[in-house]
Amino acid sequence: MSSHPGYPVQGGCLCGAVRFELAEPPQGAGYCHCGRCQRRTGTAASPSAWAAASALRWLSGEELVRGWRHPEGGGEKCFCVNCGAHLISRMPDGETLAIRMSAFDVAPDVQFSYRQYVAFAAPWEPIPDDGLPRHEHARSR
Repeated sequence: MSSHPGYPVQGGCLCGAVRFELAEPPQGAGYCHCGRCQRRTGTAASPSAWAAASALRWLSGEELVRGWRHPEGGGEKCFCVNCGAHLISRMPDGETLAIRMSAFDVAPDVQFSYRQYVAFAAPWEPIPDDGLPRHEHARSR
C-alpha cells in the first residue's frame, strides 16, 4: 500500500501495450515550448510532470519502450515502438523523469509552475495568460 493517498496512479501508451505506475506524487510540472517538443508531440507545448525515476514502475511492455537522445544533450525521449506514443524523458542525472501528462490515465496530483523555452513558442498558438513564470530558455532548477 502506498504512503501517498491516491497513489499509485497508472498510465500507458495509446495502443495499451506499455503500462506503468507512479508510486508517489510528482515533484512538479511545467510546459516546454522548445522546437524539439513541438516536433515530437505535434503540439505547441509539451506538458510534463517531474518525478523521481525510482517512483516509476513498468507494469507491461517495457521491452517496447525505445529512447532517442538529441546529439546536443538533454533527456532521452522515450516512446512506444508500436504506436509511437510519447511516454517519458529520462533526465541526464539518471534520477529524474519527465512524464508526459497525456500518458497518465487520470491527472496526477500536481500543479503546473512554469513555462520554459518561450522564446521558441509556436506562432500558431499564443501562450495563455495563466500567470505562470515564463523562462526564455531552460528554467534553472
